[in-house]
Amino acid sequence: MVCIQRIVLDVLKPHHPSALEFAEALAGVGSDYHVRLTVMEIDANTETLQIEVSAPAINFERVQAAITAMSGSLHSIDEVEVRSLPEHD
Repeated sequence: MVCIQRIVLDVLKPHHPSALEFAEALAGVGSDYHVRLTVMEIDANTETLQIEVSAPAINFERVQAAITAMSGSLHSIDEVEVRSLPEHD
């Protein structure tokens, strides 16, 4: 089995929810999620974010669904770290 342990995303979002609310919602998606959010650019209607999520096992589909639910748009996956876990018979 392979687990995502760290992922860096480029996301575009409207001004609301705030960056803090956005980060808190993403941290709440899974167990033991650590979220680092950096606002890279702000224009009249949107904010461009760099979001780093790390955890023992990240459920990317749930992270992506949370971004979409907050009216965000995932532009790219900029970095990813995965780990292969030993298989048990």
